[in-house]
Amino acid sequence: MSTTAPSDIQQLVSAEEWQLRVDLAACYRLVALYGWSDLVFTHISARIPGPEHHFLINPYGLMFDEITASSLIKVDKDCNKVMHSPYPVNPAGFVIHSAVHEAREDIQCVLHTHTRAGIAVSAQKNGVLPISQQSTFVLASLAYHDYEGVAFREDEKPRLQADMGEANFLMLRNHGLLTVGKTVADAFLAMYMFESTCQIQISAQAGGGELTQVDPRIVDGVGHAMKVQTGGLGGAFAWPSLIRRLDRLDPSYKH
Repeated sequence: MSTTAPSDIQQLVSAEEWQLRVDLAACYRLVALYGWSDLVFTHISARIPGPEHHFLINPYGLMFDEITASSLIKVDKDCNKVMHSPYPVNPAGFVIHSAVHEAREDIQCVLHTHTRAGIAVSAQKNGVLPISQQSTFVLASLAYHDYEGVAFREDEKPRLQADMGEANFLMLRNHGLLTVGKTVADAFLAMYMFESTCQIQISAQAGGGELTQVDPRIVDGVGHAMKVQTGGLGGAFAWPSLIRRLDRLDPSYKH
């Protein structure tokens, strides 16, 4: 664990950054709690407000349920440390995140997973099918990016950025799922919806019966309804309850 006390880190950063650290650490713990982590091999990143273009990312080698606010590493756009940390970072793992952050000034958080259901659907030619209420929210803002091998090459970034465009859900073919949000809460709730969509699809297909698809007109209207009725996927509404759950289980993420 870090040789720098949590109180030291908190005194070195702004109140705004510390709150972002707490939220991002909570997000890592929630991803572990819901079973979406892949040992130490995926990442969640968050942009720190300000002109420096600094980001927070997980210390490479820690399990998601070990991450705390003070152990998160501050890096620049090239994943170089800008604050001392005893932990290593994984620049190769930051390539996808840096590509998205670079192209999307409107978002704060990028969440990427390698779940079994997510990869299973990403391997299907038709991708996400409109067969559940959950899928309609995803399809309202979904893009796809074809697999190009392990994502560590800088030359892939322009293609990924072009494929994603303004979408909030990105299916990385044969690889996994990615969501973005204006807040950490929004990115997490988007992933909850994305993962649920994939789990439902795999379960429905496993049943072997003919699937009923949602009327395309309903899917077309969901994007507008999300903005007007719930302010998106409702991250701000669900997040406090998720934090209360974490606090009951283990509040050490705040350290």
